[in-house]
Amino acid sequence: MQQFWLVVGSEKNWHVAFELNNIWGLKDFRELRSLWNMLREGDGLLFYVSKPVHGIVGCGYVARKFKQTIPLWPEELKRQEVLWPLRFEFDVEYCLPPTLWKSSRYTSHDLLMITRMVFQCYPCEEVDISRIALGLRPLNVVPPRSEGPTIEVSPSSGLADHAATKSSLVEIGRIQGFVAQEEYPLESTRLDVVWRRVERSVPTLAFEVQIGGDIYHALAKLKHAYDLWNSHIYLVAAIRDKAKFDELTAGTFHEIAHQVRFIDLAMVEGLLKRKRHYKLLEEDLGIFRK
Repeated sequence: MQQFWLVVGSEKNWHVAFELNNIWGLKDFRELRSLWNMLREGDGLLFYVSKPVHGIVGCGYVARKFKQTIPLWPEELKRQEVLWPLRFEFDVEYCLPPTLWKSSRYTSHDLLMITRMVFQCYPCEEVDISRIALGLRPLNVVPPRSEGPTIEVSPSSGLADHAATKSSLVEIGRIQGFVAQEEYPLESTRLDVVWRRVERSVPTLAFEVQIGGDIYHALAKLKHAYDLWNSHIYLVAAIRDKAKFDELTAGTFHEIAHQVRFIDLAMVEGLLKRKRHYKLLEEDLGIFRK
């Protein structure tokens, strides 16, 4: 069941959150940690700006949650320590322009009374009142977000090259707006490819490419990335390795069976071709987001 959360922050903190590609953070206190543990991808969010605005200015959805291990926010960079390690990335459904935050925000006496808590569950009926006040439809008529078209790719006749596949994953990530790179440090080893939302953030997605290689150790690295950063994790390998992948995720790596995904090597090549095509089309239309 989808939950809804009221997220309270200052004008400055909201501006920084949006500038960092929609990232929010909480301090690691017992009460906040318990709430953060309840947070799920897809949960709804209401953006509340504290004084001098005192009101809800927008709403969105949780994209991913993770624990931050390196400084990201300006105050953290200044102190060179992580102050808000319980993070989540979010997608914005709607937000008032900052120039209208004070004049067009939604507020009420009850809302003012409860915002001393910086993060809390919010009742669905109150969410609907907020949405209507912002000119949005209530929850029971909000259309589901599109999953996008299904991509059908024919299997490749030969095995892909390891370096070329990593390069393709990096290019796909960059087209999608991520900071993508190869050979990302992971303690004493390296991940083949990672995608991050912003330069100073931890990996949002982590990929290991195996072409006739060691599936066991690839999964071990992906599990470590998941345990450390809560990254979305992917094993990219030939379809003939799927049986070994299934065997290991049913046994030794059962803890990440529902987190790790298998990607057929042939899908990468096909996806990149389509990404390049759509990028050119969007550039021609003037809608490509760089």
